Amino acid sequence: MTEADAFEAMLAHHRSLTEGVDRRLAALRNAVAANAAFEAAAAQLVAYLAEEVLPHAQAEEQTVYQAAGQKDDLAATVQAMTAEHRRLAELSEKLARATEGQEALVAAATIGPLFATHVDKENDLLLPRLRADNQLAGVLKQMHDLLKATAPEPPAAAAGAAESPLGPVLALLLQAAKALSGAGQGDQACRLAAEAWATLRGPRPDLAVRVTAALHGLVRTLTQEPVKFSDRTAGSGPAGDGPADGVLDVRALAPAQRHQIIFASYADLVPGTGFVLVNDHDPKPLRYQFEAEHAGQFTWDYLEAGPRVWRVRIGRAATLSTTP
Repeated sequence: MTEADAFEAMLAHHRSLTEGVDRRLAALRNAVAANAAFEAAAAQLVAYLAEEVLPHAQAEEQTVYQAAGQKDDLAATVQAMTAEHRRLAELSEKLARATEGQEALVAAATIGPLFATHVDKENDLLLPRLRADNQLAGVLKQMHDLLKATAPEPPAAAAGAAESPLGPVLALLLQAAKALSGAGQGDQACRLAAEAWATLRGPRPDLAVRVTAALHGLVRTLTQEPVKFSDRTAGSGPAGDGPADGVLDVRALAPAQRHQIIFASYADLVPGTGFVLVNDHDPKPLRYQFEAEHAGQFTWDYLEAGPRVWRVRIGRAATLSTTP
């Protein structure tokens, strides 16, 4: 691949990502304007950001940004653009947690212009400079290799995904869960959504992302109860996490990436050990997912309960319990 080929390939991919974001933004705006259910359109945008935009951004940081950041006149620009990636992740999280159409629209309305401006800076500042220095083709190959190595396995039913009825059926299930929550059965609605997530996250991770977004909204409808600290903690302070516990700070990641990394970290634990999760909101949706997939096998201890930072020690139980 020549430098010119690499440049055109990057421009084309950026156009594709921008168009993908714009289409999903338009669908969300139309749903809110029509006073229709907005959840499906919001979930599709969250899923696209988690599956396409943010993985691309992370790969860029390790390849394009690393190369461009070594140039003195671009170092500050690269630092600012890295911060924009974090902002996109934060807005994606905010969108996933929206419980009303206008709330979702506010988050989405910021995502569109931010991403468009961000892409323009890459196209106009970073890529031409790397091309002029004969670095772009090599950087693009590194980026493709990185994305290929970190890409999840395709769903088993991918060949017939377009005709699969699972998407429409899932939309109906989530509507039913929302109605159940509106009837005062919020806890049962969250458990139902979490069970759906546990069923889908292996064969259909694309649909599982939508359930995660919906679960955040369902949790917001629950009656808020004071957080109960376990005997491991002292009030709301940071005491309680043992010196051997690792710390997993997921605040800069997209919602789907957060849950994927958290469950992978849990899978690596040996019985009796744990890690401290640092988040920017109460990770209660995550707890429902743990209960759906690891009932009686995990421990959950609040160490700090907001309002800006939440810390929870998640452990693998030393002995299994038969109580969910």
